[in-house]
Amino acid sequence: MDTTFKGAARRLDDLDLPKLGARIGVGEDEIHAFLDVETSGHGFDAQGRPVILFEPHVFFRNLSGAKRAQAVAAGLAYAKWGEKPYPRDSYPRLKAACAIDETAALRSASWGLGQVLGENFKAAGFLTVQAMVEAMMEDEALQLAAAVNFIAASRLDGKLRTHDWAGFAKGYNGASFGKNAYDIRLAEAFRKWSGIKDTPAAARAQPPAPVPIPQAPQPDILAPSGPKHEPGEAGVRPGPLPGPLPGFWAAVLAPLVAAILSLFRKVKP
Repeated sequence: MDTTFKGAARRLDDLDLPKLGARIGVGEDEIHAFLDVETSGHGFDAQGRPVILFEPHVFFRNLSGAKRAQAVAAGLAYAKWGEKPYPRDSYPRLKAACAIDETAALRSASWGLGQVLGENFKAAGFLTVQAMVEAMMEDEALQLAAAVNFIAASRLDGKLRTHDWAGFAKGYNGASFGKNAYDIRLAEAFRKWSGIKDTPAAARAQPPAPVPIPQAPQPDILAPSGPKHEPGEAGVRPGPLPGPLPGFWAAVLAPLVAAILSLFRKVKP
């Protein structure tokens, strides 16, 4: 894993919101509200790294034995959430945690626009937490897609569609969501975005028009004999077989005519 945590850092396109929201049956306003509350709409920090929050209590539960003792001694892990305030920049902690156990460290941070916890990499659509983190480094659209996958896997999409903000907040952020007024902030953000025009339908991505396949020119020969293929078989393009060229019969008949004339001359008295 590249511990600079810097990738392409591509930003969201306006078209990504309706496209990804449609996966779970919600519009741009719900997605905007969700992003505003989770990360203020930014998936990368000033250095081009994914926005993260390293959670020492999660690191604690992902370790055991000597590694846990080492992390606790270094101040990187503790048993309960809220024991100590979080620093402004989580990356120094994350890198130190990776030196103890990379997988456990990556699982213990929340990543990107949706702040998906690394522990939830499978629900977010990835085979490993490392694959998830690499996607987070590349593109905000991938960050949002991971969050949408997690919402669907956690069956929270219905709560987002019906604007059950408290139910969504509890499922996404846990039972302590009320301490940060998560549901109230979601409702306020949704009201704000409801008053702003959505991406014009005409500007949304359209499927590309099919490109016509050019027909190969017919060869200037008779169709060869050989095995026949049904139209549509691999390597065979449906279409008429080529016919003989205009000068074909002349080329065939000319020698016959010449022979007949020669015989005629020989028998002429």
